Amino acid sequence: MLKITDIEVIHLRVPAMDADCEWGEDAVIVKVHTDKGIVGVGEADSSPLVVQACIEAPQTNFYCNGLKRLLIGENALEIERLWNKMYWGSNYMGRRGAGIHAISAIDIALWDIAGQFYGVPVHTLLGGKYREKIRCYGTFIPADKPEDNVAIVQGLKDQGFTSIKFGGGVMGDDPDTDYAIVKAVREAAGPEMEVQIDLASKWHTCGHSAMMAKRLEAFNLNWIEEPVLADSLISYEKLSRQVSQKIAGGESLTTRYEFQEFITKSNADIVQPDITRCGGISEMKKIYDIAQMNGTQLIPHGFSTGILLHASVHFLAACEHGTLMEFSQSSSPLFTSLVKNQLQFDNGYVAVCDKPGLGIELDEELIAKYRVN
Repeated sequence: MLKITDIEVIHLRVPAMDADCEWGEDAVIVKVHTDKGIVGVGEADSSPLVVQACIEAPQTNFYCNGLKRLLIGENALEIERLWNKMYWGSNYMGRRGAGIHAISAIDIALWDIAGQFYGVPVHTLLGGKYREKIRCYGTFIPADKPEDNVAIVQGLKDQGFTSIKFGGGVMGDDPDTDYAIVKAVREAAGPEMEVQIDLASKWHTCGHSAMMAKRLEAFNLNWIEEPVLADSLISYEKLSRQVSQKIAGGESLTTRYEFQEFITKSNADIVQPDITRCGGISEMKKIYDIAQMNGTQLIPHGFSTGILLHASVHFLAACEHGTLMEFSQSSSPLFTSLVKNQLQFDNGYVAVCDKPGLGIELDEELIAKYRVN
């Protein structure tokens, strides 16, 4: 038995608490401590203070427990049972959103513990790796002026990326600006590079999304991501029948239950669970199986710290069709430096880590510098 003795929640933030915060500039990580000295690390790409509350809250009733209370004294190696205990015992925290995000962080940490305990990488625990490296696409937030994106794209080409995606910022606010940015990026990328766009649901309606997709056909987009909220299954289904580009979505969804509905009813070509939000590694396995059974490609969302990057790489390495992943271009120190042995992008790919567990070494000095709590 490997007894859980503590769950430490660490809130990190680069800007001041009252300043605007961009993707990748804050984070919530967890350390699950055990009585044998093995410490597992996980994270949730979510609101740090809300996730912290979900973990540290006292009991309200047997259906409403903070996750830490449910796990202290438990055997850290019984991952599936503990996932179900958290899911059932925190019902009032929500079956979607931050309640599941918090479970995700702890679940990732438990897989990290198990790998360290058995002396094998997480991908071995998941059944073994299919590949030594995984192809990556670079994701960036576009510059407001279309012409300023040319240098960004050239930098990605120089790094060796053959696939890129952009979204956030002004993307989705104005149809003409969207068109001009996509045009500038495609011209800079050239005809051979894969180009994807992410609207973060800012096209709002099916009709507007269909109009914009047709307007952008000349630029041969590989996929259009989250043109509308993932809740709008009818919009996704209608769009997938009307447009030539592949439709992708799902980063905000959680658990196998929501993903089964999205995959079977939206007719989306690509589903994009985030391993730090969907329920962790345990739930990601189930979502992958649902996607495969329904002919849908799974390409994980990932735009946070190196913890998410390591967890996603281990998971995809153990998937038969885990052949593409997101690689953030964030300059935030929480992405570039939180993990001292950050996985490195090299000529289109990132290598699969073979160290026990997730193989993560955290920079404790950086944590002390940006720690809020």
